[in-house]
Amino acid sequence: MNELIFVADDDPNILNILIKYVEKENFRARGFSSGLELEKAMEREKPDMVVLDIMMPGKDGLELCRTIRQKSNVPIIFISARGEEVDKIVGLELGADDYLSKPFSPRELVARIKSIFRRIHVKTDDKAETYTAGDVEMVPEERRCTANGKEMDLTAKEYDMLLCFVKNKNRAFNREELLSLVWGYDYFGDDRAVDDIVKRLRKKLRESGSILEIKTVWGFGYKVEG
Repeated sequence: MNELIFVADDDPNILNILIKYVEKENFRARGFSSGLELEKAMEREKPDMVVLDIMMPGKDGLELCRTIRQKSNVPIIFISARGEEVDKIVGLELGADDYLSKPFSPRELVARIKSIFRRIHVKTDDKAETYTAGDVEMVPEERRCTANGKEMDLTAKEYDMLLCFVKNKNRAFNREELLSLVWGYDYFGDDRAVDDIVKRLRKKLRESGSILEIKTVWGFGYKVEG
């Protein structure tokens, strides 16, 4: 079954264009003119991805993202006309997987959607493989991760970044490498996106009681040992 994408934007023209482009790529799509409409729809149907405009009436995209993350790790892409760096940083800190500033080409949005789905779907070279570092075990075929014997609840980007570290334990990555490996395309944004995900991963590893640490390599980037 084709993936289902929820798209929310209070501009009907933009919403219709985005829906058409998404459906043209053989995805299923549902359009919503407000965050509240999308939130109610998620109580009845579970999408495979959510595309959110930040500035919407009633409940804005940032607030809605916070609510969704309390219940689900569905991939989230933010779109915004404001283009303020603080919006991008806050959005990523709340658990969004990507961010596009308006105006943008609908083809660019589709490219970002496909990139995220490619990393979620099983890769043939990862089939049946299990990767470990410390007490963390990851099975890419199942998109499963355990730490200290407990299942970890990770967003798509959190999973991909942790997998990079676990598959390449003891190797130090700089931020540019992680942006390329995790986002899967040339990311023209602040490399604080990497720092935000590392911060979230460290918090989740601590909460699970894991012994694995993502260590800072000062002046370079990050690595794990194990």
